[in-house]
Amino acid sequence: MYPGFWQIVLVLVIVLVLFGAGRLPQVMGDLAKGVRNFKSGLKEADPGSEAPAPAPAPRAIGEASGPAPVHTASAHHETHGPKAP
Repeated sequence: MYPGFWQIVLVLVIVLVLFGAGRLPQVMGDLAKGVRNFKSGLKEADPGSEAPAPAPAPRAIGEASGPAPVHTASAHHETHGPKAP
């Protein structure tokens, strides 16, 4: 579905009202600079120049991914507050 003629005219009128006739060229110039910077960034990021990241080594079934959490009695009391008398 493409926008119709009157929809485009309505959007242009709203943009003109929001930004004003004097500031519109500045806004469009900033937009053009952003598009140019984006395109130059795409050209600089050549996908063939970087080596692919190595895949992580497979783990055995049941092997933990990191150290087990440590539970201590003092940590338990600090998080839950003092015992009631």
